[in-house]
Amino acid sequence: GAGQRAVGRGVSYSEAVPGDIICYPGHVGIYIGGGQIVHASTPSGGIKIGSATFRQIITVRRVVG
Repeated sequence: GAGQRAVGRGVSYSEAVPGDIICYPGHVGIYIGGGQIVHASTPSGGIKIGSATFRQIITVRRVVG
C-alpha cells in the first residue's frame, strides 16, 4: 500500500491507462481500463474486478511506460 504510493510517477485519474496502480486509503488496485480495476477483495472473495472510483483515490502511479 503505502510503499506503492511513491513508485513510478504520478498521473491524474483522467490520464490512467491499463497497468497503472491506483492507491486508496488502505488498498491498492491495478487499472484495467474502462473505469475498472482488478484488486484483491477478501481472503474468501479472492480477486475481483470493480469500479476504479469505489473509494477515494489517493494517487495513480505509472510504473512502466
